[in-house]
Amino acid sequence: MEKALPPIPAKRYFTIGEVGDLCGVKPHVLRYWEQEFTQLRPMKRRGNRRYYQHHEVLMIRRIRDLLYDQGFTISGARNKMQEILQLEREKKRNGEVLLEGVEVIEAPEDEVADMQDDAAEMAGGGLTDRLLYLRRELFEIRDLLSPAH
Repeated sequence: MEKALPPIPAKRYFTIGEVGDLCGVKPHVLRYWEQEFTQLRPMKRRGNRRYYQHHEVLMIRRIRDLLYDQGFTISGARNKMQEILQLEREKKRNGEVLLEGVEVIEAPEDEVADMQDDAAEMAGGGLTDRLLYLRRELFEIRDLLSPAH
């Protein structure tokens, strides 16, 4: 059942139909999982319509993987999800950064020194200078993250 799931769009809220398409499960399955997995609590608006946030879509994908790909029972998946969430809480409490699915690239020492110099320069400037510096950095980050043309 190794069918690749589509990428999750950069949206704030997703309807149950969208989540079903993104996670490869039917809406009635999602409603059932809400009863079985207490961590899964989509926001409900008028007419009892469900709206899922990005982290809930990720959680549903994880539940789907446990049940469909790894062969867990509902009870086993529920226990595993509690373990996973407890581990993530401990990591946050210990100040660890969670970078699941993100490739970590070690910067060469000369680049690290340049970044430290830039940070020191930014700290010494006035508010306008710091904002301009930050803006430039954000544009550079955006360019790095945008797909190649």
